[in-house]
Amino acid sequence: QEQWVESGGGLVQAGGSLRLSCTASGGTFSIYTMGWFRQAPGLEREFVASISRTGGVTSNADSVKGRFTISRDNAKNTVYQQMNSLKPEDTAVYYCAASRFLVPRSSRREYDYWGQGTQVTVSS
Repeated sequence: QEQWVESGGGLVQAGGSLRLSCTASGGTFSIYTMGWFRQAPGLEREFVASISRTGGVTSNADSVKGRFTISRDNAKNTVYQQMNSLKPEDTAVYYCAASRFLVPRSSRREYDYWGQGTQVTVSS
């Protein structure tokens, strides 16, 4: 069974950047559409971005458009989230997720596997 491990979270000042990574341990990474979600304390987990199997199609939440970029490297079994111009409201635990759907998905119910999460904290 695949395992998904996120890394790259941390503490950053507002306006700064971070790059999250999520690496799969198995050999079937390229068959999954991948997504990033986040969950702030007391709030529901929300969609951030998604990318198709080959990386040709992406989808982003309105709140991160123009600031976050999702990408993937199937040779490295890794999906990335480049986060620029970070704001305090971006503070959350960020999760990567894998879906068997062919195209990017925004509903967490359409994802089959989840990583353990990585904390991102943006100070003002």
